[in-house]
Amino acid sequence: MMRQVDVEGKGSIEFGEFLGLMATKMKENEADQELREAFRVFDQDQDGFISPNELRHVMMNVGERVTDEELEQMVKVADLDGDGRINYEEFVKMMLASF
Repeated sequence: MMRQVDVEGKGSIEFGEFLGLMATKMKENEADQELREAFRVFDQDQDGFISPNELRHVMMNVGERVTDEELEQMVKVADLDGDGRINYEEFVKMMLASF
């Protein structure tokens, strides 16, 4: 981490470099908090996974009608470990890949 902010290679960081590091970390924390909150919206029973039914419910609540085939495909794309549901890590990868 020191090498990332010590742009001049002096073995110490200046206040401006420190502020840049803190701003980056704060943005990362904000993004993480937003992703966790979004996951909680989908994970209605708070079991740590988004089931196909939970995904369907959220999609319907935002006005998106999905067929069983579309829902199956959505889960299949996001479900990297093949257990039929989406965990937080899979959710994050899916969300970050869409940006």
